[in-house]
Amino acid sequence: MIDVCLLGTGGMMPLPYRWLTSLMLRYNGKSILIDCGEGTQIALREKGWSPKPIDIICFTHYHADHISGLPGLLLTMGNAERTEPLLLIGPKGLQKTVSALRTIAPELPFEIRFLEITEASAKFTFDGFNINAFKVNHNVVCYGYSFSVDRAGRFDKERAISGNVPMQIWGRLQKGETVEADGKIFTPEMVLGPERKGLKVTYCTDTRPTESIVENACGSDLLILEGMYGEPDKLEKAKEHKHMTMYEAAKIAKASDVPELWLTHYSPSLAHPEEYIRDVRKIFPRSIAAKDGRTVELNFAEE
Repeated sequence: MIDVCLLGTGGMMPLPYRWLTSLMLRYNGKSILIDCGEGTQIALREKGWSPKPIDIICFTHYHADHISGLPGLLLTMGNAERTEPLLLIGPKGLQKTVSALRTIAPELPFEIRFLEITEASAKFTFDGFNINAFKVNHNVVCYGYSFSVDRAGRFDKERAISGNVPMQIWGRLQKGETVEADGKIFTPEMVLGPERKGLKVTYCTDTRPTESIVENACGSDLLILEGMYGEPDKLEKAKEHKHMTMYEAAKIAKASDVPELWLTHYSPSLAHPEEYIRDVRKIFPRSIAAKDGRTVELNFAEE
């Protein structure tokens, strides 16, 4: 199960009813934040979630509306007596950017660790989940992210018995361990069936449409994309500033064949994105003009 909350849906500047860009995912006791725009702390409070247990923060890029909430968030985590290290992931220049922001948050009771992305794509594997970063097309270096959880095959008792696998190590093999017993090496594949479909969420803002988004969105249970503009006459402005319209996001969702699309990162001029959703759904019917705090619980498919 993955909890997904779109904390803030605004781009450029916060509004009284819309915080800046941020997404939080929770899985198996881990909390991952993607982007940390101004107002992220307030959005977390409104949701009833705490910033203290955040394990990883990923940044798409370093424009202010995606990272300006970080110093205050770090201070709040420190004031909550956090001592566990915090991992930050982002494009090249991450440590330099965060160090500059920490001029106003110089002393923290926990260590900050950095993973800087320098290639067109990168995969990071943690305890039970993966984070895939992929480069997109903005006017500065910018990445999208896919968060995924793999799911092993079902335990096959008959296979274990026929393979003479000792019963006392079945549980360890089910957990993915390779075990040595009775002078032999036993692997999980010896007791498990075919790998089952896992869970995947893909998130991307601040970009023109790219094939990398389609490729990484395929197989996602939820796709979250920027829909900066809904007004039909804003296409040229979107191209000029390297953003996407709601209709372009819908075309990506259609090409990726995802179950659902959430639109986010709206221009301040787009006061009521829901006004345009009918036309967006003509392209991709399962589109939603998301608002701050939109949440979903994604569960593994029942078999």
